[in-house]
Amino acid sequence: MHTDPARNTWRFALTARLLHWIVAVLIVCQLGLGWTMMTMEDDPGAGALFDLHKSVGLMVFVLVAVRLGWRLAHPPAPLPASVAPWERTLANLVEWTLYACLVAMPLTGYLGASHQKHPPAFFGLPLPAWAAPDHDLAERFFGIHAVIAWLFAALIVAHVAGALKHALIDRDGVFRRMSLGRKARGEPGRQ
Repeated sequence: MHTDPARNTWRFALTARLLHWIVAVLIVCQLGLGWTMMTMEDDPGAGALFDLHKSVGLMVFVLVAVRLGWRLAHPPAPLPASVAPWERTLANLVEWTLYACLVAMPLTGYLGASHQKHPPAFFGLPLPAWAAPDHDLAERFFGIHAVIAWLFAALIVAHVAGALKHALIDRDGVFRRMSLGRKARGEPGRQ
């Protein structure tokens, strides 16, 4: 077990942790819903799944904008000194690529949906049509959307593997920074 004095010295603020976990749950649901609806694209009732996917995607986009704004206004403290330089580099690469996917996924999905005959709606509330229907362009955006989904899934696996490594093997306090559990005794709040 590490004895790094910087260990567990702070956690992300509750706002950042809540946004992280809400978006994480929604993204996992969205990936599952997206792959499910594609297997039953022409089945009766599939339209409701597509509408739900689009609505939750718009909600995710708004939450991600809030999350990015929070992150930029509240930069996190550096990782503990016990984290190797290559791990820091990999963590930054995965983190910012995840953020890029968090923006690109709903954006490409929305652009694809905007070029369909029926513009997207937010839980039944119609949104303005920004573009004329164009099936080929919609399919291009949806193709990009699908590629990003696979990249996103791989990044999520890498992110979870890294988090589990820090929680179960390194035990260096990195996992606790984003956990929703209570503070450890003697652990100060966000600095």
